[in-house]
Amino acid sequence: MLKITGLEKTFANGTPNRHTALCGLDLTLQDGDFVTVLGSNGAGKTTLFNAIAGTFFCDRGRIELDGKNITFMPEHKRARMISRIFQDPMKGTAPTLTIEENLALAYARGTGRRLFSPSMTKKDCSRFRELLAALGMGLEDRMTTPIGLLSGGQRQAVTLLMCTMVPPRLLLLDEHTAALDPVTAEKVLALTREIVRRDSITTMMITHNIASALALGNRTIILNHGSVVMDLDAEMRTGLDETELLALYRSACGSGAVSDRTLLTEKNG
Repeated sequence: MLKITGLEKTFANGTPNRHTALCGLDLTLQDGDFVTVLGSNGAGKTTLFNAIAGTFFCDRGRIELDGKNITFMPEHKRARMISRIFQDPMKGTAPTLTIEENLALAYARGTGRRLFSPSMTKKDCSRFRELLAALGMGLEDRMTTPIGLLSGGQRQAVTLLMCTMVPPRLLLLDEHTAALDPVTAEKVLALTREIVRRDSITTMMITHNIASALALGNRTIILNHGSVVMDLDAEMRTGLDETELLALYRSACGSGAVSDRTLLTEKNG
């Protein structure tokens, strides 16, 4: 379970550029929740993810994961429990290492094993091959290929695999399909849905796509000015279509908060 209480974060405090990115934010996720996160640019979505992942410490508030206070836990220690995929497919992997080596890195981090120790057996390599084959991209036959040579969609799919091969306590998806073409994005979203459902991974996914916000997960939250202004559970989302959710979004944030990008993905995504 993730519990966030009274989270506040202000950047450039004491200067003319002072900006409050999180403003007393409260949020609780139960085990297995898959929450889609909507909000305009500057609403605090990525700042929230950075706070949860430990990229920085907040000014006030508390973050608990599975009942443990992680508010001031260093980022590298949180990484053993929290996995994150970024919008940029180039992040999250080592481009000069092979697909197999990247998977070994992720596996070692998730299991606490020493990298490339004798415990990394042929059985582990066979498991990597099986996991890659399940992606349906033919990557199981390219395990010795440097991952930097893969397409954006292939790399993002491998990153998803790396982040979930040892199921994390919390998975953060920061617009992880936004940089992909529509066909590839749909495939990665389908993989995401399958993996999260199979392993009951507690997940938060930032998206600008109204359709994806409704189609994925069991809950949708809307952020505005660093706070949760609307929280739609499974029952409240039932029967909602894209137009109705967009209307709720406008109601919560104001019509000016809906960007052209959001309107475009709502109509055509």
